Amino acid sequence: MLKIAIIGYGNIGKAATEAVSVAKDMELCGIVEQTELLNKIHTAAPVVDDISKLDTLPDVAIICTPTRLIPDVAERCLLLGINTVDSYDIHTSIWELRNRLDSAAKKTGCTAIVSAGFDPGGDSIIRTLFEVFAPSGKTFTNYGPGMSMGHTVAVKAIEGVKNALSVTVPLGTGVHRRLVYVEMLDGYNFDEIVAKIKADPYFSDDETHVYLEENVDSLIDVGHGVNLVRKGVSGKTHNQMFEFDMRINNPALTAQVMTACARACAKQQPGAYTMIEVPIIDMLYGSKESLVRRLV
Repeated sequence: MLKIAIIGYGNIGKAATEAVSVAKDMELCGIVEQTELLNKIHTAAPVVDDISKLDTLPDVAIICTPTRLIPDVAERCLLLGINTVDSYDIHTSIWELRNRLDSAAKKTGCTAIVSAGFDPGGDSIIRTLFEVFAPSGKTFTNYGPGMSMGHTVAVKAIEGVKNALSVTVPLGTGVHRRLVYVEMLDGYNFDEIVAKIKADPYFSDDETHVYLEENVDSLIDVGHGVNLVRKGVSGKTHNQMFEFDMRINNPALTAQVMTACARACAKQQPGAYTMIEVPIIDMLYGSKESLVRRLV
């Protein structure tokens, strides 16, 4: 049985505890969360404010903190000798994080799987498979419509924001509109907050609209989706078309993918990996023979 700890107990952390609870080869050995939230978490597993305080250190830490906290949290776990899985979602710096964690993991003989979630993660595998089918061509990733957790957390981190929701609306051919709903604290200037949102790398490349709301919670729906389309060339044959479409609960899917990657951690050599570098069969429960007989 793999011993699993969950770091962060927001939407993804809660879903991760559920995914671990039904995994036949895992047991939850602890939850790590900020001090002020400890008494609000009711699970059978110990709840602490630092992973080093757990009576039993986990085999794998599933890191469910906001993206911008992940590099430091993951590196510290690896240096403690704990394998890690995270859902880091800033696409432009994934390679740099992978290399940073690769160095930390190899120092202690650990494994890190980076950017394991809805996208990047599961969708990354689909995009890779599409290029196997048609090496020349173009793939368009169309997110939504739905709540983007990473974008929402980024807005909530801005000083003066009491609550926020970022909704992604696909416009087609990989172009997106961001609709941001903000509930403000007293004494802050709305226009200044809007400027900070639009300057953030999460939003700076997209058409972004920001709206002031009295009660953001009344708007929240964690449903999301993606449509992946590739038109390309197989060998010398043109006009090959592939499409993948899904509608999901974002936290539940992200947590499920991370849990599958926690299983794969134990099967890799020390170092850091993205999901497209990990054999997909290693993410599944069961013997290799049974999986090959059932799936091939």
